[in-house]
Amino acid sequence: MPWIYLLIASVFEIVFALATNATHGFTVLGPSLLTAAAAAGGIFFLSLALKSLDVGVGYTVWTGIGSVGTVLFGAVVFGEAFTPAKVAAFVLIIGGVLGLKLADKLTGTPA
Repeated sequence: MPWIYLLIASVFEIVFALATNATHGFTVLGPSLLTAAAAAGGIFFLSLALKSLDVGVGYTVWTGIGSVGTVLFGAVVFGEAFTPAKVAAFVLIIGGVLGLKLADKLTGTPA
């Protein structure tokens, strides 16, 4: 269950980042409220995940998934550049996230 909480927290992290961009410096009410709600949701679900996961693993996975998702959705929603260098970086981030998950599995942390 902690990994499910971590995935939910990561979705909130992506929404947080994208909504923050849409606030235009917190001058637009709707995206500003969404940013605050997404930040609270992300931290809440991260805290649930960290009841069972090591903080180093949980936080790294949370930020890694959030980073990759933000760049992917930023390219789709805001038309940001999506370059081969970014794709290579994604592969490294995803590999690291999978490596951390595998390391937890090998040490007996519940999946």
